[in-house]
Amino acid sequence: MMLRGNMIPCHSREAVVTVSFYSNGILEGYLQHPRLNRREKIQSLSQLILLLNSLIDLEDCPGSPLPIVPSEGNEQDGAAVFRIQILFREHHTWQGRLIWQNENQEAVFHSGIELIQLFDEILAE
Repeated sequence: MMLRGNMIPCHSREAVVTVSFYSNGILEGYLQHPRLNRREKIQSLSQLILLLNSLIDLEDCPGSPLPIVPSEGNEQDGAAVFRIQILFREHHTWQGRLIWQNENQEAVFHSGIELIQLFDEILAE
């Protein structure tokens, strides 16, 4: 049995994504993360993944969770709100949970590609 020293759990790797519009990978929404002092506007799934990856690089894990920055103002009616919990990152592959807060549903993902596919399946409906 070989132990993997580079697989570190980190429960502070959580972000909130609010999506107000989505069509074929193009979206309008915001990302909130403890490392950001304000909501960051996002316009595509690839931008979301790249931004999350750069924020994970800044994490000093393991560590205590940082609070999510509170929402600025009221969210638009019909906006989809998701929590992304990245529990592990090994060799640039993510494992975690996507929680769709509006519907109180949860899905597990094993890579960034799976996360993109989950978003697309949910938002394309």
